[in-house]
Amino acid sequence: MTTSPLPPGYAPPSADARALHVFDKGAFAGWLDAQPAPVRAWLESQQFDASAGTQVLLPGEGGIAGAILGIGDPLDAYSYAHGAGALPAGDWALATALEPAHAAALQLGWGLGAYRYTRYKAAGRAPARLVVDPLADDVRDVLAACVRVRDLVNTPTEHMGPADLEAVAREVAQAHGAAFESIVGDDLLARNFPAIHAVGRASHRAPRLLKLQWGEASHRHLVIVGKGVCFDTGGLDIKPADGMRNMKKDMGGAAHAIALAELVMARKLPLRITLLVPAVENAIGPDAYRPGEVIATRKGVSVEIDNTDAEGRIVLCDALAYAGELTPDAILDFATLTGAARIALGPDLPALFANDDALANAWIAAGDQQRDPVWRMPLWRPYLRYLTSTIADMANAGSRMAGAVTAALYLERFVPEGTPWAHLDVYAWNDSARPGRPAGGEALALRSAYAMLKARYAG
Repeated sequence: MTTSPLPPGYAPPSADARALHVFDKGAFAGWLDAQPAPVRAWLESQQFDASAGTQVLLPGEGGIAGAILGIGDPLDAYSYAHGAGALPAGDWALATALEPAHAAALQLGWGLGAYRYTRYKAAGRAPARLVVDPLADDVRDVLAACVRVRDLVNTPTEHMGPADLEAVAREVAQAHGAAFESIVGDDLLARNFPAIHAVGRASHRAPRLLKLQWGEASHRHLVIVGKGVCFDTGGLDIKPADGMRNMKKDMGGAAHAIALAELVMARKLPLRITLLVPAVENAIGPDAYRPGEVIATRKGVSVEIDNTDAEGRIVLCDALAYAGELTPDAILDFATLTGAARIALGPDLPALFANDDALANAWIAAGDQQRDPVWRMPLWRPYLRYLTSTIADMANAGSRMAGAVTAALYLERFVPEGTPWAHLDVYAWNDSARPGRPAGGEALALRSAYAMLKARYAG
């Protein structure tokens, strides 16, 4: 499959579908006043008030006549996500049409709520199905992109190593008529990507740089870069067991980048895109790169390795340098880069760094509109002092202070001055399950990135 199948949460029109009412608290109160006394008594006896995240069944002569879904923000897809799992299996049709933007949020949220990762384990009970006639094209493709991220991140490294990630990217390219190239193993050295090679050389699975190109030459050029560390042991600066446990997700940036490129192509935005994914495994072995080594980079900047567990910025720096050589209109990169960003902003709010206010503000605005937020953090350049090396141009780490900021500053060194660039430090993970957000891989700020690109290039 070139695309992950959509969650089984949708149904065509059916005479057997039950009525689904969708209300926030304010709208519910007005509806309740107009209902017959038995309906009011039924709902009041349960103290149901359509609070966000609630639901109630309505009785009928043959059993269940319908249901009410209580929501919060009607533009937030997650306001509706509990419906797929909370209502009984079967088909449910809206009793009253919603505004188009609210209907789109409902359709997307329902799919996010119906999602289960089923490669190794059956999903359990079937989700309730929402009657759609049909699923909106834009919603379908956005949902498919979110599912793509979740599926890629959830897949264990044994089945999602560098070659497997290449296979996915290659299939995506073929599905959309894009050009594709992979630079593998020692060819990275021959083609001047020494930093990517250094991080990945210890693994039995060869490191590589994946490159996808799509779009018309007359369109403005966007480069999308994603950190593809398919597993991160920490290298010789090995992680403790609890820190290594979920490191299959360290290619979450690549998952976002691939999904965004796929979404741009599926929606045929008037863009020319290049997707770059350095795909490696940060392993431990006789050829592992070591603390204190000085490695070369594509840009010619020498880097002293202070910590082998700061490997994401090492592979990204070669990809960003190459991205800059392509003289694009803008560069976006996605990376599960620092624990410091999670400590600062928590798991749900990706940290955005940018050297261009217009680009940053556009993403922030799209995040507010889509209820898929980002939070801008500073490129505070005085903190470059934390990356000082006495024997190389810079170090890859060196202090626990402002870890997300110094990581972004490191990356900025490899972006050409004057090229708009935005870097998203994203968690790509749900630590625990909530409606619409199952534990495991998660797409964060993917929808807002797409909305920002749509407004910037197609609006």
